[in-house]
Amino acid sequence: MYEDEAVTEPHPLTQLLQRLTQRVRAFDRRRPLVWDLLVTAFFVGAALVDASGGWRNVAPNTDVPGPLIFLMTMGLSLPVLWRRRHPMAVLGVMVATGLVNSWSGAMLQAALIQMLVLFSIAMRLPLKTLGWAGLMMTAPLVVGAIRYPEDSWDQQIIPNLWAYALIALLGIAVRSRQDYTEALVERARQLEVERDQQAQLAAAAERTRIAREMHDIIGHNLSVITGLADGGKYAAAKSPERAGQALDAIGTTSRQALGELRRLLDVLRDGAPAPAELAPQPALTDLGQLIDGVRAAGLPVRTTVHGSPDTVPAGRQLTVYRVVQEALTNTLKHGGPGAKATVDVTYAEDGVTVEVTDTGAGANRGTGTTPASSPGRGLTGMRERTALYDGTLEAGPLPRPTGGWRVHLHLPKDSETTP
Repeated sequence: MYEDEAVTEPHPLTQLLQRLTQRVRAFDRRRPLVWDLLVTAFFVGAALVDASGGWRNVAPNTDVPGPLIFLMTMGLSLPVLWRRRHPMAVLGVMVATGLVNSWSGAMLQAALIQMLVLFSIAMRLPLKTLGWAGLMMTAPLVVGAIRYPEDSWDQQIIPNLWAYALIALLGIAVRSRQDYTEALVERARQLEVERDQQAQLAAAAERTRIAREMHDIIGHNLSVITGLADGGKYAAAKSPERAGQALDAIGTTSRQALGELRRLLDVLRDGAPAPAELAPQPALTDLGQLIDGVRAAGLPVRTTVHGSPDTVPAGRQLTVYRVVQEALTNTLKHGGPGAKATVDVTYAEDGVTVEVTDTGAGANRGTGTTPASSPGRGLTGMRERTALYDGTLEAGPLPRPTGGWRVHLHLPKDSETTP
């Protein structure tokens, strides 16, 4: 192995211990009562083995009656069953039994089972409670040292206190590790939720953007085609040449719409075998071509431009283009016969200002499809594009008696491009 290679795989023995620990914890979560019964049965069995006669090897008083030995054995081991639900009550019973054990001189080894309860207290209860538990467990040690002073105090009490302290520290360490792991799991869960929410928001925003682009592309071109077809229908009887020109314009507009739609769908297609055909987004220099197409569809448009679009960023240029496109499309669809449109574009120090007005009837306007009181995709798309650049958009009917419709757009200058 090279020195710069990172060791990512744990030792096989560590993996085995981790798997065993996970299985034990999983069993404990599924069957807590079964696990408590197994643990209690183990310690009761070990205590009974000591009570059968082994306790006399270390007891300062070997004349303790057998029934008392049995009762103390049960008092020191059986309460383990309830150690997790009522740890302090269990410790109280075991300490009381331990006082009798120390006073009688039996010194049953089952008294060491108190350390298991101390571990549970360190795992689940506040540190203040842990301090009281330590004082309670010290009482039998003091009683035994006073009642049977065979060795010095430090030999009878200090080793046990060190054992209690180590068990308490072990419980605190395991508790801290569990809290840390739970915090990591919760953090990971929150990150997954945030990731899913961000993905949903991004998908919703992308769907909105795609819907807006498709509406602008298809809606405008279909409106132009409709105008050309209507004009060609009237011209067919009187001027076949004009009808042929209208059909040529319909074909050109249709191919342009199909090309833009194909490019958009190629970008959306998953796993496309070839890179999608790309083309520049419309800019302010394309406004002339846009207006010529609208004029060809039968809508007279007068254009006035003040200033130069050279300093306008591409994103703002696209927004201006789409707003003009949507406004003229609405005039084509709802302006009625004899409608005329005016497009005024001003490039100033404070930004871009566009005003599109027409002399149409002005009824059922504001959406492209529905009355102005119920905004649809057209006006909504214009407002969304304007909001991206902190601009303002006003759309509504002109006052009578002139009538008509007005769309006013202002996009402030990009602060990042200001010298």
